[in-house]
Amino acid sequence: MDIPTWTKPGLYGAGIGAIALAIIGFSWGGWVTGATSAKAAASETSSGIATALVPYCIEKSKSDPAATQVLAEVKAASGYSRRGVVEKAGWATPLGTDTPNSALATLCSEELSKTL
Repeated sequence: MDIPTWTKPGLYGAGIGAIALAIIGFSWGGWVTGATSAKAAASETSSGIATALVPYCIEKSKSDPAATQVLAEVKAASGYSRRGVVEKAGWATPLGTDTPNSALATLCSEELSKTL
């Protein structure tokens, strides 16, 4: 069987083109792998849930008998440690869970800080 002379350069060109396309696509084109996409989707979901639960956290803070003391602690705390105060108060613990949600605690402490 006779292979045309243009076959070898054509295959090299197709291979080099495919490699260049993959490099450009992943570097500048915004392509991501399935694992990276799943991680981004999980992060966005968690962030969305925390945003949706902020009113719940604010309402829980209003109905807490020790709210004035906790709000004073939130006001006195630095930006980073405010989340810990809200978590310790239990305001960032969604219904049906035993542990506080850190994203919810961060958003709730930011919202509470606006009212202080």
